[in-house]
Amino acid sequence: MCLICDLRSGHTPAAPDAPDSHRWSSRRGFLLAAAAATASVAAPPALGQVNVGAPSRMRRLVPADVLENAAAQQFTQMMRDAGRQGALLPDSDPQVQRLRAIARRLIPHAEPWNPRARGWQWQVQLIRSDQINAFCMPGGKIAFFTGILEQLKLDDDEAAMIMGHEMAHALREHARSRLAKSTATDTGLRLGAALLGLGDLGNLAAGLGAQLLTLKYSRDDETEADLVGLELAARGAYRPQASVSLWQKMARAGGSGGPAFLSTHPSGPNRIRELEANVPKVQGLYEAARRG
Repeated sequence: MCLICDLRSGHTPAAPDAPDSHRWSSRRGFLLAAAAATASVAAPPALGQVNVGAPSRMRRLVPADVLENAAAQQFTQMMRDAGRQGALLPDSDPQVQRLRAIARRLIPHAEPWNPRARGWQWQVQLIRSDQINAFCMPGGKIAFFTGILEQLKLDDDEAAMIMGHEMAHALREHARSRLAKSTATDTGLRLGAALLGLGDLGNLAAGLGAQLLTLKYSRDDETEADLVGLELAARGAYRPQASVSLWQKMARAGGSGGPAFLSTHPSGPNRIRELEANVPKVQGLYEAARRG
């Protein structure tokens, strides 16, 4: 299902194929940030109400198009596998429609954070699984698990915060940076050889896609995703305070054998305090979006 087509036509597109339950553990997407600016209450709000720095230069070791193609292949295979197991929910499912409606409100605000997002073929899928998890792969491939919606009893505002957070990982190119940093002596060198015509980019893409399934982000990555996701959701007219209630719910779901989501998105009082400090910065964006 391509949300780019949906946004242009106003129709809900057909769904793609589907993921394997053994590979459904945490993964996330990513890509670029923009400069901060200020805006008056009367004027249209400027990008960058939250304060995030420039993306890592290390990400340049991994070509964006190679990684996005690898992610698209991996996502398609995962959805195909989920479909075979009867775990991929159909387009007609109310929860699928709900998630896609949220995405339609967030996606128009993605491009300023990453110009590549204009060409992404956004997809949103829902997988039947008790896992409390969600992810966005490079190039805008989003998946939620029913467990995160049902067990946390997320309202639309809280679900939008999850989606905004995962989209922010993609827009800030966190996966690209982490892959470059963690495999610079391996992937980086092979990428260089491939780009010089000395290697096989197809095999390289397959290897990158596999790595996306187990990728973990740094604390700084998580903070950036929280803040950029908060701003995306506020611009989509979703209540900023929901970011706090979401992570309070996530914290209560933690503990021994807690959600897979918490293995790569650790919750805690510092995270909640950071969000509480940034809610006022985007409140005006939310109110403007509501009026609009």
